[in-house]
Amino acid sequence: MSPTTDDLNPMVDSTTDRAGIGGHPRGLTTLFFTEMWERFSYYGMRALLLLYMKTEVTSGGLGIDVKTATSIYGAYTGSVWLMSIPGGWIADNVLGTRRSVLLGGIIIALGHYSLAIPTIYTFYAGLILIVLGTGLLKTNVSAIVGDLYSPEDPRRDAGFSIFYVGINIGAFAAPLVCSFLGEKINWHLGFAAAGIGMTFGLIQYVRGRDRLAHVGNPPQQTSAETKRKALTGLFLMAATSAAVLFLYFGPEPVVKNKVWIMLGALAIFLVWLFLAFLKPEEKKPVAAIVVLFFFSIIFWMCYEQAGSSFNLFADEFTNRSVFGYVFPAGWYQSSPAFFVWVLAPVFAAFWLRLGDRQPSSPVKFSFGLVFVGLGAGLLAVASLFIGGGNKVGPWWLVGVYLLQTIGEICLYPVGLSTTTKLAPRRLIGLMMGVWFLSISLGNFMAGMMAGYFEGGSSEALVGLFGKLAAMPILAAVILLALTPWLRRLMGKVR
Repeated sequence: MSPTTDDLNPMVDSTTDRAGIGGHPRGLTTLFFTEMWERFSYYGMRALLLLYMKTEVTSGGLGIDVKTATSIYGAYTGSVWLMSIPGGWIADNVLGTRRSVLLGGIIIALGHYSLAIPTIYTFYAGLILIVLGTGLLKTNVSAIVGDLYSPEDPRRDAGFSIFYVGINIGAFAAPLVCSFLGEKINWHLGFAAAGIGMTFGLIQYVRGRDRLAHVGNPPQQTSAETKRKALTGLFLMAATSAAVLFLYFGPEPVVKNKVWIMLGALAIFLVWLFLAFLKPEEKKPVAAIVVLFFFSIIFWMCYEQAGSSFNLFADEFTNRSVFGYVFPAGWYQSSPAFFVWVLAPVFAAFWLRLGDRQPSSPVKFSFGLVFVGLGAGLLAVASLFIGGGNKVGPWWLVGVYLLQTIGEICLYPVGLSTTTKLAPRRLIGLMMGVWFLSISLGNFMAGMMAGYFEGGSSEALVGLFGKLAAMPILAAVILLALTPWLRRLMGKVR
């Protein structure tokens, strides 16, 4: 672990450094803008990706059928989260978090610029580069934020809240800029804008390197150890990439049964974890994490329709004309970030006001599942009105994203917090990897579910969105029934 004050930079002391945003360490300002621009690049490209793939070649797209395009989209978004596991390992054992963020940002920018080149080869190369770069950057930049504060520093939680604001500024602005450029002018110009955003993030990250010199350093070890671990890290990334490619583009029996293969691999991992790795006193809290893990998969499978089936619905079945101007479909993707700004402080104050009377973590999880289901249910109702070439008003989708954001606020921060509280001290990294794995699997399955959009009829969409509504709501009922048992597993943790 990096020391609080680096011997090579004795002037930097996070405990007294209050020269940054709101009296926080100066390094937080650098990380705020790094993550803001990284999320700008990610959400800007995400708003365009599926629409670009399914657009006809004559209109500048790839002309890929919807089922294949959503499968590629799911493989991409799932891999982004999956790669954070080997990316975190490389940071811990080889590069340190600070250098991992720099390298990851460079690779991400190269990926976006690759997408800006109009060939099928640079398209796939760009996706792979963004997956690898995000694996190195995403979780490690958050780890550096934590390293800026001592565990006892009262500014710590507020620092993460400020950091979260940066994420949502990037997520809000990106679709407005990139969707306009991509949908209205040229797809590849939109992808290039995402790359420019990441480049801005890298420039200010390098300029602010002195603010971070005392944190995120590589482990002290011999050159032989570094070389051996570097090769291990490269192998982990290559093996992860190969596994995803094999599941999605391998032999037909494998592709058809990829869900069962994923679940089988997960079952093997869990059996090993409980039978061969955990100590007896660690099994109950880890079992609680695993139970919530499966409900988290269901949540993200529904939530991550935002960039796939919901985006397709926005493009094809919503009336986007305002005073004669047809706004880009990707602009809807800014709604969740806006609602986070408005609602997150409200929920934080509400939970604080309730104090010891606030619901337990499993109950909050259930709330998250219900609201994400209600969002899909609202779109199922909207789908009843699209027959005969009709389109619905834009407020339907805005309502969907409002409900989904409420669900996200109830579940996502609670999942992170509960995992850190329940995980044995020696296994925090592994358990956080398990949490991110649930998001990854949810994204993989979201892409598969979105493939059923292909029919495009009112009946098909009511069926798709009806299932996406029923699954999380049913899961919430089951989780509520399991809550007393889970509370016993969790012990004193709420």
